[in-house]
Amino acid sequence: EHELRQFCKTDYDDAGSIGKRYRRQDEAGTPFCLTYDFDSENDQKVTIRFRDTLKQERIDITRVREFLAEQGIGI
Repeated sequence: EHELRQFCKTDYDDAGSIGKRYRRQDEAGTPFCLTYDFDSENDQKVTIRFRDTLKQERIDITRVREFLAEQGIGI
């Protein structure tokens, strides 16, 4: 999160279940959420959840900035 702050707006949230966190971000209008979880430690990937489709996919952590740029997010 800290590295991405210089390129785009970020919000760190660890309160409650992941479903409740997703709902809060949906209400705020966040287009997608990136989730770093216990599996991320092993596979070096994050989960991206798209607000409009609820689709989820995992990408390499090293591709996060590239993904954001592809989405037109200020990087």
